[in-house]
Amino acid sequence: MTHTHEQAMNYVYQQVLQRLLSFFSRAERTALQLMIQRLVVAAGGIERIGEYKVLAIQSGARDSCYTLALLRAAQLSIAGRAPATFKLRVATLRTNGASSTALENIHRSFSALFLYDDPRVEVVMVDNREVLPFNHLASVSEAGRESNRLNLLMVGHRRAWTGPLDLWDDGYLATGEFYGQISRWDRGVDALVSSDTPRQQKQFMDGLDRAAQKAGLKASSYPESGYEELFARVDELGGDCYREFYAGHGHAQWRPAECFEACRRTTFIDIHDMLVSNLEDRWPLLTDFLGFQPDELAVQLSDNEFVSLSIFAHVRGLEACYVHGRTYEAGVAEYVQRTLVMMRRKQLPERFCEQALEKFSNPTTMSDQRARASTEAQKNLGLSEAQLVCLLFAPFVENGASLERFLRQCHPGMLVALPDLHRAMQGKPAPEQVLQWMADVSGLPVTLIGTLYRMGPVARGEVPGPQVGDTQVQALDIDASTAASGERSTGH
Repeated sequence: MTHTHEQAMNYVYQQVLQRLLSFFSRAERTALQLMIQRLVVAAGGIERIGEYKVLAIQSGARDSCYTLALLRAAQLSIAGRAPATFKLRVATLRTNGASSTALENIHRSFSALFLYDDPRVEVVMVDNREVLPFNHLASVSEAGRESNRLNLLMVGHRRAWTGPLDLWDDGYLATGEFYGQISRWDRGVDALVSSDTPRQQKQFMDGLDRAAQKAGLKASSYPESGYEELFARVDELGGDCYREFYAGHGHAQWRPAECFEACRRTTFIDIHDMLVSNLEDRWPLLTDFLGFQPDELAVQLSDNEFVSLSIFAHVRGLEACYVHGRTYEAGVAEYVQRTLVMMRRKQLPERFCEQALEKFSNPTTMSDQRARASTEAQKNLGLSEAQLVCLLFAPFVENGASLERFLRQCHPGMLVALPDLHRAMQGKPAPEQVLQWMADVSGLPVTLIGTLYRMGPVARGEVPGPQVGDTQVQALDIDASTAASGERSTGH
């Protein structure tokens, strides 16, 4: 870069900063100065800030886009008053469930903040354990899609079918492994910066520990529930969090292998206390400057960031239908009932409640919603409705303890083949049609079903929360009697 070009780019960056600051309130500007001070202290002083590298995780969600804007403002502010500023690595984990809207949000925020061409900034993504330059137009690779699908199923099946519906715990494990590896890549980073609240941090650490146990790894020996212990916990888990599932199977390794540091120096910088503005005040910055396009209903309703709202509601409907012998509509209604109680307790705007009712309370469109959600699950997660139902029953763990119940409930015609199914899971010869049925209904190769067969379920206590019988739960106007006849057929 020539001196003239460098001067021109510095002018552009300062223009970006001025426009960015124009969206900040006085309180946000004060918080920005405190964040700069926190970063400078962590770096060991302003004279060492140019050697300091910060990691930010970008998911395309509202809060991660806002946090990135704050970090960019800090980086450019320091650049305007000191000889050098900190370096920034922005990393995205590519998953099967990521929406095109999220990827577009990431791209637009990168463009608005002029990250792509700034040599002080790295924008990367990880697909199937390979670190690549970020590209919002690139689909998840076929190998990555299949690996993500298998990981979801293997972790998801290690639950007691009577326990909580922790079907998406693989997201915690994949993200934890991602944190550990991307912080070691290409000479590593000095700090992870996050604005997650203490509650969000605890939820993630609990989910990571639960998922790790499902993957056959040891429970955490660290009592702390926040990100202060994140990297110690990740180190404890090891570099391959799925090794107990795929021993003897081909499984992608992190690559380029030569680019990963043997030791990590990463610490955690918590900035959740610096998000001083309320959510409503942030929208102009998010939408007008960063080009963020929100799905407001999903933001407020989603129980889990690793799966879409429609799929989560769909699974609740399937659970009611196949596991509890009620109707699909009743399961969706119960899900929305509980969510509405939570929303009103949090005093969220009533328009979100109205959107939820409009989306889920019309019995004439419920069958269409079910079909769309089933198509979405097949497209994004690679799972058919039959495979989701199988996942609900978790019939293979603990030597197939709940297999007979699963067959009686969903596939009574296969009860006659129960001895053959057990033989197949034990690695013994079995009829080809039985092996094919197992693969079709589960989405897993028989060898991996055998791995689950030798493992036990990982249970956890129920999470306190509103129950169906709570007096505060208001019934939705959904006519459950409109369930279509034959809805209990899974298609196999």
